[in-house]
Amino acid sequence: MQENQYKNNVLIIQGETSDGRKFRPSDWAERMSGMLSTFDKNHRIHYSHKLRPVNHEGKKCIVLYKSLEDSHPAIFHQIIDFASRNNLTIVEDSE
Repeated sequence: MQENQYKNNVLIIQGETSDGRKFRPSDWAERMSGMLSTFDKNHRIHYSHKLRPVNHEGKKCIVLYKSLEDSHPAIFHQIIDFASRNNLTIVEDSE
C-alpha cells in the first residue's frame, strides 16, 4: 500500500473548483457518499461516518476519513481521483 500524502485524519472535498466555480451537478456529494450508504426499513438513507455529504462554510462538500483507505481502498482512491480530475478543492482537517 502506498503512503498517504495527507497528514490529518479527515479530508473535506469542496464542491468548488480551483478557479472558484460551483461544481455541478448539484447532487454530486450525495452521489459520491451513496457508495457507502445504507437504507433502513423506512427507506431512509444513512450515510457512513467515514464518507458523508456536509455543508461546510456554505459549500456543498463531502467528508472523507483517511481510515477509509484501509477499509475500502478502491472507493477512497476513486473519490480522490474524481476530486483531482474535476479540480475540486481538498482541505485537510483534524476534525
